[in-house]
Amino acid sequence: MSEDQLAVFLGSGLRLAMPIILAGMGELVSQRAGVLNLSLDGMMLTAAFAAAWASWVTGSPVVGVMVGVMACLIVAFFQAILSVTLRANQLVVGIGFNILALGATTFLYREIFGPLSRDTIPGFAKLHIPGLSEIPVLGPALFQQTGLAYIGLIMVVVTWALLKYTSFGLAVRAVGEDPRAADKAGINVKLIRYMGVLYAGTLAGLGGAFMSIADSNTFTEGMTRGAGYLAITAVIFGGWAPWKTLGACLLFGFATALQFLAPAMNLNIPVASLLMLPYVLALFAIAGFVGKGRQPSGLTLAFERGR
Repeated sequence: MSEDQLAVFLGSGLRLAMPIILAGMGELVSQRAGVLNLSLDGMMLTAAFAAAWASWVTGSPVVGVMVGVMACLIVAFFQAILSVTLRANQLVVGIGFNILALGATTFLYREIFGPLSRDTIPGFAKLHIPGLSEIPVLGPALFQQTGLAYIGLIMVVVTWALLKYTSFGLAVRAVGEDPRAADKAGINVKLIRYMGVLYAGTLAGLGGAFMSIADSNTFTEGMTRGAGYLAITAVIFGGWAPWKTLGACLLFGFATALQFLAPAMNLNIPVASLLMLPYVLALFAIAGFVGKGRQPSGLTLAFERGR
């Protein structure tokens, strides 16, 4: 493997992992608060479409990101109403939102972008950090990414610090472990869970927007390709810890990037096998770590004060 090939592989792996990292950090907070957002893939798909549409209409990718996040927050808000306030089954709610998002974005894409599907959507250019971007191998891989990629890495640190060092993080952990004890201690359980879901919606919105206007500069039907499910798996694989979750997200990203490296190295590996690899790894991760990692005790459990 040449230095150029290694640099392309590392850069592609980080780029492909970034939507999973963003969504995974948000999902981590939500799950630590006791709410499983199985609708994460639908949230990301909604944000990807909304960001692409807004960027195409206004010509501004910044506006696209803002609209994408807002659209995702609307989905997250309804997810919170159903899961937290109405205490609906979180798995059923998540599946329902994913189906709705896939159908709605497919319909809207065909109605709005159908004749213009080959048009390039305004997106973010790569930032070349002076000095650092000239470092062999690591420079092009790490320091020639879009601004959203660096925001994603910053959000890993923010999420870690939020959970570890803030009163909100302490409340999140308390609610996720024992909501009744947290309620008796004076913590507003429903508010914390709402905030956890909305935090997940915000970062899932950034992840979806990244896919359409910071990576491919286009929108395609079902373009998330299960990235939301990979983010949920990464949280479980990472043992509900920020840095381990980051490692799991990077694993899935680099596994996806192998589909670009293998042909460049003239490796005779079926493309279908490489496309399937991240999901096979996710399956093995779930099979190997569910039951061994310690999930929050209150995860998926509905809470009603006084009962």
